[in-house]
Amino acid sequence: MARNTGPVCRMCRREGMKLFLKGLRCDTNKCAFERRQTPPGMHTFRRGKLTDYGIHLREKQKVKHFYGVLERQFRRYFQRAERAKGNTGKVLMSLLERRLDSIVHRLGWGPSRAQSRQMICHGHITVNGSPVDIAGYEVRVGDVIGVKLRKKSTELVQANMSEFQRELPDFLVRVEGEKPEGQIVRLPEAEDVSIPVEPNLIVELCSK
Repeated sequence: MARNTGPVCRMCRREGMKLFLKGLRCDTNKCAFERRQTPPGMHTFRRGKLTDYGIHLREKQKVKHFYGVLERQFRRYFQRAERAKGNTGKVLMSLLERRLDSIVHRLGWGPSRAQSRQMICHGHITVNGSPVDIAGYEVRVGDVIGVKLRKKSTELVQANMSEFQRELPDFLVRVEGEKPEGQIVRLPEAEDVSIPVEPNLIVELCSK
């Protein structure tokens, strides 16, 4: 599976906001964005105002980096959103938020989406009792997300939950205990995204 292997803190600096790509580190004074909020690269002081195209592009790149998807994956999500009923931008954000790695992260089991993807690929996570190792698996209403019944998996999730505490969105319910579980009570919407996003800019760019 292709993935970005460069320094992720540059992505936050490029987008001008925290994307929380390094989990717990982003909440400490070690966060690179807190120390250097200028865009990466040389001669940043010479860069002028973004063009209209640049504003649209930055919005798309921000969403791609936030969810950890590459261009081809993002295009597939957009094509599905175009074919679906309703507002294309809102459907797009809902599809991205329904990714299993995003759900695991929002449950607090993984400090970042990257670590959540690793947990899924290593077989720590189940959906409706069956192991799932595909980070982009699309959850549905009523799905029960669980942790594999083995000591290593439960200890990893419980350790992450004790250190990583963020507000649980209302489209999820979480059961804590020896075997942590979470359930999807409704489909996530564009308003549930935890960073400010303007989906209409992405739609305008990708529709050209």
